Amino acid sequence: MQPTPEVIDNPDRSRFELYSGEELIGFAEYRTREQTIDFVHTEVDSRFKGRGLGTQLVGTALEAARLRDAAVVPHCWFVRDWIAEHPDYRDLVPERLRPEFDL
Repeated sequence: MQPTPEVIDNPDRSRFELYSGEELIGFAEYRTREQTIDFVHTEVDSRFKGRGLGTQLVGTALEAARLRDAAVVPHCWFVRDWIAEHPDYRDLVPERLRPEFDL
């Protein structure tokens, strides 16, 4: 039986990391400034693609941003597309930036 994947924030590496047991299988890299989290790159190991783990990773990262009352800048195409598919998260992107990201 495979372990349940878990997402943790690793601020020392500026990324949310997705683990299966002790194995790193994905991450969402970010940059922070003041109350803004700029997502710049998301990656999931190709062995694990198609299992919804990218969704788990980004969803958890965006929930963390919401809890911190942080704005989100989705430079990463995966984060941007995820927000477009989950309109409940559009409010995390500052209104003035939404046209830039087609949100």
